[in-house]
Amino acid sequence: MTRADGAASGGAGGRGRFRRPASLDARAAETLPGVEDPTLRGEIAHTTAGALVHRTRSVEDPAVVDRLIRLVETEGLDVVAGLWADSPADTLPGALWRLYVLREWVRRDPETVTLRFRLGVAAAPVQEAVAGAAGTSPDDMARLADAVLTGVFAGDLAVALERAAAFCRILAAGAAMDADSIEPTDDHRAARMTRGAGALVRTAEELEECAHLWRADRLE
Repeated sequence: MTRADGAASGGAGGRGRFRRPASLDARAAETLPGVEDPTLRGEIAHTTAGALVHRTRSVEDPAVVDRLIRLVETEGLDVVAGLWADSPADTLPGALWRLYVLREWVRRDPETVTLRFRLGVAAAPVQEAVAGAAGTSPDDMARLADAVLTGVFAGDLAVALERAAAFCRILAAGAAMDADSIEPTDDHRAARMTRGAGALVRTAEELEECAHLWRADRLE
């Protein structure tokens, strides 16, 4: 799901991108009726995303929020992908997919995320302030990822999306700097890392657009 050479993205790719697991099709066919129907898939995606976000925000139960933050750990990334991975980036399910896989990248590859964050903060001080990380340790990265999802379900959702976008921009800056440092000795890996940085920037832009749509009451 994540890759030291790559970055978070909504599409397929290396470990650094948001890859749909190979087992998704079989699992989705078992759990989602009419899974091959794009219209029905879209309806399911919007219904489930809306129910999770709006009902949880109305209940205000910290235990429920905590369970939703750990949704991928309990249900599996392939199940979440089956619901939301094909959703357009400028939709609520599309935003949730990106946020969950960003958290999963932090959880599975904390060393790379921490390195990229430390490299990136020097180049993106404003983004560091928006992201709101308490520090630059692996635990700080995990807490930031959890705080973003907490904001989705129990806070200002637009701010949560903007924090995630800033996080992505910092990681992109760090990936670009890392790529520059290894290019003289490993240009192929440097090229992969540069592409990954670009994917992270696109993800940041998508999340920022979702924040704008949410504030305009147009994020569906």
